Amino acid sequence: MTELIQPQNTIAVLQKYHFQFQKKYGQNFLIDPLVLDKILKAAEIGPEDPVLEIGPGIGTMTQALSDAAQRVVAVEIDRHLIPILQETLSNRDNVVILQEDILKTDIRALSGQYFNGKPFKVLANLPYYITTPILMKLLESDVPITGITVMVQKEVAERMCSKPGTKDYGALSLAVQYASDPKIVSFVPPNCFIPRPNAHSAVAHLRVYDTPPVAVRDVELLFHVIRASFAQRRKTLQNGISHAPALSLTKEQAAECIEKCGFSPTVRGETLSLSDFAKLSDQIQEVLG
Repeated sequence: MTELIQPQNTIAVLQKYHFQFQKKYGQNFLIDPLVLDKILKAAEIGPEDPVLEIGPGIGTMTQALSDAAQRVVAVEIDRHLIPILQETLSNRDNVVILQEDILKTDIRALSGQYFNGKPFKVLANLPYYITTPILMKLLESDVPITGITVMVQKEVAERMCSKPGTKDYGALSLAVQYASDPKIVSFVPPNCFIPRPNAHSAVAHLRVYDTPPVAVRDVELLFHVIRASFAQRRKTLQNGISHAPALSLTKEQAAECIEKCGFSPTVRGETLSLSDFAKLSDQIQEVLG
């Protein structure tokens, strides 16, 4: 089966296997060739590139990746899709299909086994409710990922790319921007999928940094500070970090750290940049000793 991106071919495969969509997996299959082209262009897949694909569905994008990449490892959680993938990818010698939950997969072991530890790229169509855990797992996995191209809910893509002082800016923005340079490639309406999702989607590309853009003494502490600062957006930064159990700061210590960084006593976390948070984190470490 070729050209799965054509709606009639997608429908034919689904009917042949009497496939039932699983709401718990957030399954929506892409049927728009223009969107597929934008994804592939953003991902910049070359003939030497190994690729990890998360959520291949029936293999629509996998077919295109197989043509462009050196090797593709497609990780699919739904066992009912495995026979379909085995058919739609049957003549693709450079594709490996794994029936696994990516959140439980050892990505370092996968990289070693299938990519020989080489730098690789990731493509994924992520259900909104597990987008953040999967992204964080990829970005924190300490494996040589050079780029991540994802289809996500529009609002999630906007949060990933948001800047200080905007309504969408938060802990996700900072976590993604600490590890990568995210950009929205394209917005995707519901009619580009079978079945149509309720929300609009977006394609985002994350160019993963070799070295984070800010230096910080303790990365774990940095993200404790960031999470505490956004736990309750209406609170001042002082209240947020002084009430965070993970930080063990008194209100006086919090005020001292904020003052030494040169921030206003009434500053809120949503106005601070990544470099501001790095400065604050190092100051808190100094106070805590």
